[in-house]
Amino acid sequence: MSKPLPAEFPALVATDVDGEIRLNSQTLTPADLPAGEVTIAVEYSGVNYKDALAVTPRGGVVRNYPIVPGIDLAGTVVSSDDDAFAPGDAVVAHGGPIGTDAHGGYAAFARVPATQVVKLVGLSTREAAGIGTAGFTSAESVAALLDHGVTAADGPVVVTGASGGVGSVAVDLLAALGFDVVASTGKADAADLLRELGASDVIGRLPADPDAKPRPLGKSRWAAAVDCVGGATLADVISTLEYGGAVAASGLTGGPQLSTTVLPFILRGVTLLGIDSVSITPEKRRAIWGRLETELRPVHLEKVITEIGLDELPDSLASIRNGASTGRTVVRIAE
Repeated sequence: MSKPLPAEFPALVATDVDGEIRLNSQTLTPADLPAGEVTIAVEYSGVNYKDALAVTPRGGVVRNYPIVPGIDLAGTVVSSDDDAFAPGDAVVAHGGPIGTDAHGGYAAFARVPATQVVKLVGLSTREAAGIGTAGFTSAESVAALLDHGVTAADGPVVVTGASGGVGSVAVDLLAALGFDVVASTGKADAADLLRELGASDVIGRLPADPDAKPRPLGKSRWAAAVDCVGGATLADVISTLEYGGAVAASGLTGGPQLSTTVLPFILRGVTLLGIDSVSITPEKRRAIWGRLETELRPVHLEKVITEIGLDELPDSLASIRNGASTGRTVVRIAE
């Protein structure tokens, strides 16, 4: 039996005022919720780079304002028109239109497409939000390398942008699987945390000399890589993969342009694996969450989680936009 929604509930709403994006507390009603099969009482959401772009002028991820940001959320089903979910189910939802084309997780209630919802079996809603879109992307990246045939015996794996949400969880997952993980980050103060997560070494940003002319082929260094940065960093990683190596790429904080040549691909047989967490099929989405609850479950999740309230969210979004955030930030929605 579904539960009635309250007549009003709190939310953080982003509005466009003459090109300035403002994020303010507002009161919504059930009529404000978008179309969707599953209505969820939100307990936790997360802070992702895309959430920061949603409240940035010309951020490029939101077409129409006003909107409730929050591209991922975890909570309890209130009602469902899809037989796969029942009131009381603990679920996580992300991807698709959530938080960019339709209201997302920074509200007490959300209504989302059933295709974006995954029932939780072995994770709490707080843990699921702690993993969130960033951790899910990490798991996708690691799973892609494993499915490609990369093994711990092949050699070191580098994780770029390692102190961020995707990178920190990727370090944790790879180290737990026995890989020799080298964490690349521009934040020297994150080194201790990355070693606690299992990194055998922590290095600076790649390329080491950002002013040097890019080389089509560099000295082989990595059996594989999880790249969360893109741009010149991804180009450097591609050029320094071992023969037959692979890189799972999911980020563009270093820019969307990729300046490289075909040489690493045709002379070293390397593979570039693209990682998307938004439009993958429901079956693949649920399969990755199934692995997150089993063999890809983060070992040190609590070490990377910072929990905040809604009132602290604007500062947290600014921090992640400015590249000052470390690990994963969980937003407590239900008090």
